[in-house]
Amino acid sequence: MKKIKIVALMWTVCIGLLAGCGSAEEQMRETAPADENIQIGLSFDSFVIERWQKDRDIFVSTAKEYGAEVNVQNANGDLEEQISQIEYLIDKQVDVIVIVAVDSDGLSEVVAKAKDKGIKVIAYDRLIKNADVDLYISFDNEKVGTLMGEALVAEELPNKKVLMLAGPTSDHNVSQIENGFRDVMEANDIEIADIMYADGWKAELASDYVNAHIEDMEEIDAIMCGNDMLATNVIRTLAENRLAGKIKIVGQDADLEACQRIVEGTQVMTVYKPVEKLAQRAAEYACQMALSTPISQNLEDGKYRTIFDGTYDVPFVVLEPISVDADNMKEVIIDSGFHFEEDVYRNVRK
Repeated sequence: MKKIKIVALMWTVCIGLLAGCGSAEEQMRETAPADENIQIGLSFDSFVIERWQKDRDIFVSTAKEYGAEVNVQNANGDLEEQISQIEYLIDKQVDVIVIVAVDSDGLSEVVAKAKDKGIKVIAYDRLIKNADVDLYISFDNEKVGTLMGEALVAEELPNKKVLMLAGPTSDHNVSQIENGFRDVMEANDIEIADIMYADGWKAELASDYVNAHIEDMEEIDAIMCGNDMLATNVIRTLAENRLAGKIKIVGQDADLEACQRIVEGTQVMTVYKPVEKLAQRAAEYACQMALSTPISQNLEDGKYRTIFDGTYDVPFVVLEPISVDADNMKEVIIDSGFHFEEDVYRNVRK
């Protein structure tokens, strides 16, 4: 009976798409049966990074608009736990599994199990390598690195030396960000003095590195931090050594503390990735996939292409990141509702 409903729905949506009558998302809202009861599994690496909680809440809320039930799993940064949780979702016979990968290299076998059972798989924000996922949705991560690099170049670094404190190599995005950042550094004859990869995105590893190399910091103009959580620990350590503000810091994710530091002057910029768009799109696509509905390639706020996962070319929806500094903080962060103005400017006298 479910298949009969699905076939009827597919014809309705496809005819609308061909006729160009509104977006696929609007048509699905109008035509999806209230009793379809879509089942979606959502597997998170962890909730250590501040933004993941927002991604989860927006995804679940959006999916519920389509009558979907979302089973959220948290692997707490443990690859084997994530594999076990995905296998649980396979056993539950969900329609779609959306995965924020703990390790981009470690999930190909369990993804194959899901696909063998006819379950669609979406790689969310982080590519899963050699897995032939049905969709990968993320931001232009090379551009994230490019924006970080360009912000530092604009600071006119006197010694032309920067340090990179990046995320773990198990996160595919890290290498893409590094590529974008390195290209800008090379184009501007800026030396990357060293690079450290923080396993599991553990912020304390960044501050430990700075403490262990504090004497070398006198020669360093700037530090590229893999995310704002790392930046928080680095700036605290620099402050303890009276170096806060002297070394330029950039990060990503637009965490509240980072936005506060930017308007206070102790962090140059952060890269804002509109997670509400990412989570909404992913939820909409998951529901479309559950109903075997073609995904629209005409995206008003992103691009659709393919990306090579090491073995396969997989569909890739790309959203654009935004550089945020003190000048555009209100326009990008406050006006979008990502953070409240009173929170961002809490420590700044007006």
